Amino acid sequence: MTRLVVVGSINMDLVTVAPRFPAPGETLLGERFVSVHGGKGGNQAVAAARLGAEVHMVGAVGDDAFGQPLCDALVAEGVDVKHVARIENFSSGTASITVSGGENQIVVVPGANARITPAQVSDARRVMACADAVLVQMEIPIETVEATLRLGHELHVPVILNPAPAQRLPTDWLQLTRYITPNQHELAILLGAEASEDFRSLMRRSPCPVVLTRGAEGAWFREGGEPQHQEGFHVEAVDSTGAGDTFNAALAVFLHEGLPIAVRKACAAAALSVTRLGARGGMPHPAEVDALLARQRG
Repeated sequence: MTRLVVVGSINMDLVTVAPRFPAPGETLLGERFVSVHGGKGGNQAVAAARLGAEVHMVGAVGDDAFGQPLCDALVAEGVDVKHVARIENFSSGTASITVSGGENQIVVVPGANARITPAQVSDARRVMACADAVLVQMEIPIETVEATLRLGHELHVPVILNPAPAQRLPTDWLQLTRYITPNQHELAILLGAEASEDFRSLMRRSPCPVVLTRGAEGAWFREGGEPQHQEGFHVEAVDSTGAGDTFNAALAVFLHEGLPIAVRKACAAAALSVTRLGARGGMPHPAEVDALLARQRG
């Protein structure tokens, strides 16, 4: 069984389905509202657990009405929450999400996620030392991201950095990372480059290996040599929220099979994740991934 540590955000997602996205200043009647558990860290933890990994979560929730249900939802999926802090007098993280035509617009309020500290990462040293990989994103304080990269490097545990929301990072931080998993826009920001630059050129300039997501087109990956392409899988998209989180989780879970296979399985898992509403609604189990791969081969 793959052992993973996820360091990242835990949110309550407030999802509105609408016929289209409202224009600035416009009031629009929605079609449906649901509240679902989310956050990039929580999503990646759940997706990895559903794919069969042993997952330990490092994060934080508030002492509001959302805090305990957020933790309970992770536990129900088999995620260990011993390293999830409960921050007093603080709200849990939230994400207000509008969904239309299979696309989404998101506003995130960090809440307790802004209180995840390097000390929490240090406290998780023992579980990190036993992990096959560590996943970290950037919805948490940047100093905590750095602490995760440095501890993973020290322990010789591969760290996968999902640089979202993106900001420019020092080269020496990126050199501590086993893989970064941006889209083209995020990679340009990460490297301080022009967004118009060809993504393959950006991948060649990265100081660490890159797995670049391209939505329905699949993914490109480079670990030395020229970038290689993995085609996407055709599905009927309902909600793309959480697709990137599912991709990252699957990449980490299947990394032991080699990068090309892991990227292929990650693309399949991400495609399945968009077929149902909610960030976690479509996150697949291994049998579903295998079935999609078998249909593609057929």
